[in-house]
Amino acid sequence: MVVRELLCGSVRFNDLQRGVPRMSSGLLSRRLKELQYAGIIERRESESGRGAEYVLTDAGRELLPILEGMGNWAQRWVRHELTEEENLDPDLLMWDIRRRITTDGIPQDRRFVVRFQYSGVPANRRNYWIFFEQGQADLCIKDPGFEVNLYVSSSIRTMVQIWLGHISIARAIRDESLVIDGSPRDVEAFSSWFTLSSFAESGKGNAA
Repeated sequence: MVVRELLCGSVRFNDLQRGVPRMSSGLLSRRLKELQYAGIIERRESESGRGAEYVLTDAGRELLPILEGMGNWAQRWVRHELTEEENLDPDLLMWDIRRRITTDGIPQDRRFVVRFQYSGVPANRRNYWIFFEQGQADLCIKDPGFEVNLYVSSSIRTMVQIWLGHISIARAIRDESLVIDGSPRDVEAFSSWFTLSSFAESGKGNAA
């Protein structure tokens, strides 16, 4: 899981921890030291001189096709387990969504805010905000206080199924398990900037 985060572009300790939210700081620190000892990663001082960054070595980067193969295998053979209740983590989901989204279809001349609201999770993990500004996207777990342009509501299981390619956005909207509220233009643009998981192609076998 740590190597996966590094392959996805995280280099700072805090960013790595956001990608493995169920791992304690102590355990993550120990895993990083083990990976460093094994020659999988290097620890470097950041260019700013504040803190450290973790980067994959050549040996670490060679793990990419192995992890991709494991992810695709899981989509084909144990896909039902991926959406079982104990595996539904909204923090991890939203961090992955934020990492994959594009700015296609997003207004470039103003701030654009999307609020995601999930059912089936504790009250303090139901709401997330992604706001786009100057070509960048940021994720907030607390209300940033900006006007919301688009509201996206579903159960956490439905959004994970969409994210993994098990069901399509169009199907979820048709059966009302996904509700998107905003201007017609912004609702239509959702599918263009909401980029699915890199393993979604392997999960689309039964999507409609």
